[in-house]
Amino acid sequence: MSGREAPSGGLALVQALVNTLDIESDADALDTPEGRAPFGLTEEGAGPARELRESLRAVLLAHAGHPPHREVTPLGELLARAPLVVTVDPADGSAALAPVDAGTLLSRVAAAVAEAVTAGTWNRLKACEAADCHWAYYDRSPAGRGRWCSMQACGARAKMRRYRAREP
Repeated sequence: MSGREAPSGGLALVQALVNTLDIESDADALDTPEGRAPFGLTEEGAGPARELRESLRAVLLAHAGHPPHREVTPLGELLARAPLVVTVDPADGSAALAPVDAGTLLSRVAAAVAEAVTAGTWNRLKACEAADCHWAYYDRSPAGRGRWCSMQACGARAKMRRYRAREP
């Protein structure tokens, strides 16, 4: 999926978390210790991480103009559990939002969302329109109206389905 990766940092963390579930094969990376390791999760932490993942996916679908894939806890409710504080660098006076408890995935995601909103990149992180995919991707198109994680895969299949539906 070259070119669809989020910029490094917070958005890359969000994208990686959303993409821990392959909807088509129903393979969930959070089921394994190796899949949880990049997020610093234990087996007990996988459940809350899944809830966060699906709330993020619903928002990313909304960024692309699609309805939620299913009913989820609103992302704002989850992020409210991870307060942020303003930090000021004494050397140059620059300010940033930082999580109160940087050790939790929820706090790191909250900080990532705040950083992306401030940078104006939050709405560029989207979820694929294809119901059997919903993979997170970063929309680098000039108009910001991308619909699929990959034009070669999901986009081509969707266009072929529409074409075949028009044939008599």
